[in-house]
Amino acid sequence: MKKIALTIAAVASLGVAACSGSNNEAGNNASDVNSTVTETETDVNASTNDAAAIDATNNGLDAAGNAIVNTASDAGNAVEAGADAVANTVSGNAQ
Repeated sequence: MKKIALTIAAVASLGVAACSGSNNEAGNNASDVNSTVTETETDVNASTNDAAAIDATNNGLDAAGNAIVNTASDAGNAVEAGADAVANTVSGNAQ
């Protein structure tokens, strides 16, 4: 009878140990999910910041390009005005 009681007690203790292990596994899985969510949020925020920095860089490059175009246009206009002035002077002297 003692052998049967000890066997039942051993089996019962194994059953309890098995159940408590699955509870820990569920807790570990929940912890893993929470860590994954946190890491994902961090990655998304970093990507958003990177995208904003890229937009700022593109806007700066666009502004620089526009300034170069405007400067070239102003230079072209000045050359054209100078040529017109020379033409007017030559034309006025020819009369």
